[in-house]
Amino acid sequence: MAVNRTPVLKRCRSLGIDPAYLGISKKSKRQVKRTNRKMSEYGLQLREKQKAKFIYGILEKPFRNYYEKAKKMSGITGTNLMVLLECRLDNVIFRLGLAATRKEARQLIVHGHFTVNGKKVSSPGLQVKPGDVIKVKEASTKSPKFKEIRDMVVTTPSWLTVDVDKLEGKVLSVPERDEIDTPVEEQLIVELYSK
Repeated sequence: MAVNRTPVLKRCRSLGIDPAYLGISKKSKRQVKRTNRKMSEYGLQLREKQKAKFIYGILEKPFRNYYEKAKKMSGITGTNLMVLLECRLDNVIFRLGLAATRKEARQLIVHGHFTVNGKKVSSPGLQVKPGDVIKVKEASTKSPKFKEIRDMVVTTPSWLTVDVDKLEGKVLSVPERDEIDTPVEEQLIVELYSK
C-alpha cells in the first residue's frame, strides 16, 4: 500500500495550509521564502489539487476516481467532489472528534475499532450516508486511547451529531458546500482535470 511520508509541517508550509485543518496544533518556526514570481494558471490548479489530496490523505488514483464519480453525479462537479471527500469514513470520524487527526482515524478504522450500523468496518474510504451510525466497538471503549478522546473538546459540523459518552455519532444529512470548511477552491481542480 502506498503511503505519503512527507513531513506534515513541511508540506503544510509549501501548500500554504494551516496545520489546524489536519488536526495538528504545532506551528512551524521556519519562514516561507517569498518569491515575486507569479504562479501560472496550471500551477494554481495543481496546488489546489495537491492541497485537497494532502488534507484528506488520498493518493492520485483514488482522488481521480472521486473526480470521475463526482463528474457523473448531477449538480456542480466541484461541490460533488468536496461532498464525496467529506463523506469518507475516516473524515467523518475525525469530524466527530473520535480521532485527533484523519491519519489517526484511518489507522483506528484499519485496526477494526469502529462499526457502521452495527457492522465492523476496516475501510477508511467507505462512503457514509445519512442515517448511518458510527460507533466505537464495545471491546475498544476501555482502551486508554478512547478514554483520552472522551476528554477532547471538538465542535462537530451541523450535518453530524455525536454522543461522546457512548463514543458514537450519527450522520444527519449530506453536507452542503458552505458547511465544509476545508480551504480548497474545488473549481480549480475541475479545471485541471477537464483539460
